[in-house]
Amino acid sequence: MAKKKYPMWNPEMEAMPRDELRKLQFKRFQDVVKMVYEKVPFYKGLLDEAGLKPQDIKTWDDVAKIPFTTKQDLRNNYPFGTFAVPPEGLAQIHATSGTTGKMTVTGYTANDLKVWAECMARVYAAGGTTKADIVHNAYGYGLFTGGLGFHIGALELGAAIVPVSGGMTQRQVTIMQDFGCTVLTCTPSYALVLAEAVDEAGLDAKRDLKLRVGFLGAEPWTDKMREEIERRLDLEAFDIFGLAEIIGPGVSVECPAHNGMHIAEDHFYPEIIDPDSGEPLPYGTPGELVFTTLTKEAFPLV
Repeated sequence: MAKKKYPMWNPEMEAMPRDELRKLQFKRFQDVVKMVYEKVPFYKGLLDEAGLKPQDIKTWDDVAKIPFTTKQDLRNNYPFGTFAVPPEGLAQIHATSGTTGKMTVTGYTANDLKVWAECMARVYAAGGTTKADIVHNAYGYGLFTGGLGFHIGALELGAAIVPVSGGMTQRQVTIMQDFGCTVLTCTPSYALVLAEAVDEAGLDAKRDLKLRVGFLGAEPWTDKMREEIERRLDLEAFDIFGLAEIIGPGVSVECPAHNGMHIAEDHFYPEIIDPDSGEPLPYGTPGELVFTTLTKEAFPLV
C-alpha cells in the first residue's frame, strides 16, 4: 500500500531526508554560534565563561557543552541586550506580556519576517489551506505574536484574511457567516466562546457556516476540548505550537494524522534534555524541550 501523502507548503525542506537535514542543521548551528559570539556580548561572555570558542563546535557532541540561555538571562538583558543587529537593522519588534517579570522583547529583520511567513505558510498548508480559503483570524494583534504571525502566513500562502482579532464575539459570528470564512485561527478557549455565540444566534455551524479547519494554540487544551470544538463548529482542529522567544507561532503543527507535532527543523533545532542535569536524553525519553534558532538574524537564541 502506498504511503498517504500529506499537504506541505515546502516539500523540499519539510520532507528532506534525515541525514541531509542533520547536515543542514549542524552547518546552521555552527553559523549561529559564530554569529552570536561575534555580535552579542552576552553570548560571548557565556561561551568564554564555558571555555568555548565557535570553532570548538565540531560535532553534535560539542553542542551539549554550550550553556543554556534562560528566561532570566533575557530579563537581565532587557530590552535589546541579546539582539544581534542594531536598531536600524530591525523591521519589527514584539514582546511578551511580562506578567511574571520584565517583558521578553523579540526583534525581526526583514529576512526574519520572511522566515516567519514561510513557517506559518507551512502551518496553514498542513491543514490543507489554499488560496481559495478565507481565514478568520481571531488571534490578538499587537505586541503578542499570534495575530500578526497568522496574518503574514496567510499573505505568504495567498489566502484572503479577515483580521478581526479578539472580542465583539457576536459580530465575529456574523462575519464568519456573511463572509463565508473557511479557516478559523484562535485560541481553543475562544473557539468554544465562538461556538457558544453560534448557538446563541440560533445558527447551526454545519448548515450556516463554511468553516472546515481551525488552527488552535497559544494555550493548553485537551482531547475533550478538541472533540467539542470540532463537533460544535463542524471543523477539523489542528494543534499548533510556538513561542515568541523562538519566532512566535509557526514552530510546529500537527499534520492530518493528528499524532504529534512536526517542528520546522530546518529553522529550529530541538533537544530533549534532563531538567536536572542538563544532559541530552536519547530519542523517545521524556524530558524538557529546548530550542536553538538556526536562521534568526535579529534575535537568535542558543
